Amino acid sequence: MRKNMYKKYEAQVLSDHYKFSKYLTPERWASIWHQINEITKIEPNTVLEIGPGNGLLKTLLNMDRINVTTLDYVEDTHPDIIASATNIPLSDNSFDVCCAFQMLEHVKYQDSLIALKEMIRVSRKKIIISLPDAEIVYPLQAKLPRGLKLNLQIKKIFQKRKEHKFDGQHYWEINKKEYPLKKIENDISEIAIIKKSYRAPLNPYHHFFVLEKRT
Repeated sequence: MRKNMYKKYEAQVLSDHYKFSKYLTPERWASIWHQINEITKIEPNTVLEIGPGNGLLKTLLNMDRINVTTLDYVEDTHPDIIASATNIPLSDNSFDVCCAFQMLEHVKYQDSLIALKEMIRVSRKKIIISLPDAEIVYPLQAKLPRGLKLNLQIKKIFQKRKEHKFDGQHYWEINKKEYPLKKIENDISEIAIIKKSYRAPLNPYHHFFVLEKRT
């Protein structure tokens, strides 16, 4: 029997956190576009979303006739399944896609890897996640002739990795002192194939990974 690691965690983010005025910033809208884009490109029939937040992703995907089931251990977000991501009460290969956006950092790093393994287990096709990336970059977008766009991310020079301190929500972030991107990618690569790794052009704090199950 899998151990429920979330028993030691208290609820961090309740429904009030997701009010439009303070949550859905233009940058977050840009990130949501990437969430939808990565999922719909796979053409799934079923999606399991871990940590549904305000439920917006499910609503938008339902409009595209994609059946989304949500899972969270916090009842306040009204998930379809109340359970821990470290012990998902579903059979292997239950969903075409399993996703978790800005969620895994809300548990300790080793627990996040357990949760990711569970996501891989219940997924048939792909696993899509996003994580906070603390390395400072400045996004720059320019419109070019013929409808083309140029997206650049200019790194801040001479920046030093800071040690991460729990802020009431995040236990870790990419490119904090103990969690360089290379470590994160190496650890993920041990349990899945990384098909894509990139930072959202207009919201580089959100680092996306598209993963595939190992056969």
